[in-house]
Amino acid sequence: MLEYLPQEIRDGLAAARKAEMKRKSRLRVRFGGTEVPVLRLWDGGFALDADQIRSLRGLVNLFDGERLVCQCLIVCAVVDGGELICEFKRATAPTDRPPLDFWLEKEPPAGYLPGA
Repeated sequence: MLEYLPQEIRDGLAAARKAEMKRKSRLRVRFGGTEVPVLRLWDGGFALDADQIRSLRGLVNLFDGERLVCQCLIVCAVVDGGELICEFKRATAPTDRPPLDFWLEKEPPAGYLPGA
């Protein structure tokens, strides 16, 4: 349907759609002092505006407003239709304490043997 419209109108509609997606989304990707709004998010990836960033790879932080949602390891990023489609290998949720370097027993021992 859109192929019958002049190119200027199609470009204007695409720019308006992209601006609306940026305005609606609270999600942001932060890396190396740079912050880029997320256009779409799905299980295993997200889309960014290709006009703002052309390539992305490595560890990034995904924020909802000022709240850290997860850390994502970007393994693949391709430009498709004005969007940078990023797929991540893992998304790690933030924790309020550092990870343990030992196995934590669910039930502590019932008692200790007396010294000999």
